[in-house]
Amino acid sequence: MFKTFRNAFKVKDIRSKLIFTLIALLVVRLGSLLPAPAISDAISESWFNQSTLGFFNTLTGGSFTQMSIFALNITPYITSSIIIQLLTIAIPKLEEMQKEGEDGKEKMNQITRYVTVALSLIESIAMAIGFGRSGYLEGGLTVTNVLLIVASFTAGSAFLMWLGEKITERGVGNGISIILTINIISQMPNDFRNMLELFVLNTSVVKAIIAVIIILAVVCLTIVLVVLLQGAERKIPVTYAKKVQGRKMVGGQTSHIPLKVNTAGVIPVIFAGSLMQFPIVISGFFNVQPARAHVWPKVLYLLNQGSWLNFSDIGEFKYSIGLIFYIALVIFFAYFYTSITFNPIEVANNIKKQGGFIPGIRPGKPTTEYLTKVLNNVIFIGAIGLTIIAVIPIFFSGAFNANVSFGGTSIIIIVGVILETMKQIESQLLVRHYKGFLND
Repeated sequence: MFKTFRNAFKVKDIRSKLIFTLIALLVVRLGSLLPAPAISDAISESWFNQSTLGFFNTLTGGSFTQMSIFALNITPYITSSIIIQLLTIAIPKLEEMQKEGEDGKEKMNQITRYVTVALSLIESIAMAIGFGRSGYLEGGLTVTNVLLIVASFTAGSAFLMWLGEKITERGVGNGISIILTINIISQMPNDFRNMLELFVLNTSVVKAIIAVIIILAVVCLTIVLVVLLQGAERKIPVTYAKKVQGRKMVGGQTSHIPLKVNTAGVIPVIFAGSLMQFPIVISGFFNVQPARAHVWPKVLYLLNQGSWLNFSDIGEFKYSIGLIFYIALVIFFAYFYTSITFNPIEVANNIKKQGGFIPGIRPGKPTTEYLTKVLNNVIFIGAIGLTIIAVIPIFFSGAFNANVSFGGTSIIIIVGVILETMKQIESQLLVRHYKGFLND
């Protein structure tokens, strides 16, 4: 990895892209420290219980609890993406638009942007009114204060969405994913410090050593599993029949269709985590926190990852049923996202048009059925792998009360984004190498 970066900085074009990306990320982190206007400093300590924020606070890089101008961060964009992709099933026009190539993709992106701004406005208004009613606004609940907060949070979210697109366009990698990754990484030092204070400091030497070994082992095991899952693929062989072109016989080659085991990447865990956290965040605007009393607080308590797998209290352990919903959402989004990005019917038709076939499978409908069957098996394995990786830290958090904002989900995102970004850099280096070779 370091060799790839070293080689990348030797190439002027790629070096410019890397520097642009680094400057953009610096802007993201600086903006996360700028306080929003009209909001009292006491809100970061009183408004939300840190243990209930979990995944949401991780996605925003702590800017939400600090109530900075980037408090909403890119979470409205993530929610908007979920909504638009779910609507492609219900609205035929969106489905047709998605199949129109680059033009359709640009139209979908434009709709996603509009929905993002609309969600930012709704969330900002709810937050401003909620803060005002709780007495957290300097000068009280006035029209001016509400407008200031709505303008700050909405503009901050829209700016990060724009910046993410600019990173994709002029930088390296997927901009939104990179912003998400830097937010998660920014929270890790505090989390490791909390774990050290909880398990290492003020304990015996033997217990401290065992704790350090377990922490390192869990982190390393999770990273290794993520790398293996990201790199695993199922190769489906395809043979192309020989045909005559002019006076020559061409074809007869054998290729393969690479089906990644983790076909949906980090999307399922992001979508599942966001949907589970969204009701908790919205309820917080109205001073409703997860609790083991009353109906709605109980539902929120069920959705909160901090309530799962607590083996010390039987009454608490029953709320681990929320983990089942989380696993179901991960599996659902794994299948759903893959069905959007990979169409077995289209692939089978393309193979047939090019004179190819899968050995032992007839072209046409049998090929489609075979690809669908293999794809479903591959998706299931990938979804189970994602679930295991996500549950490992949740298990240790519930069993040992290691409340940290990052976990298997965060590591999946970080490793997945780093691997994809490295692949892009390597592919650009390869293209640059070939260009230089041709010029010579």
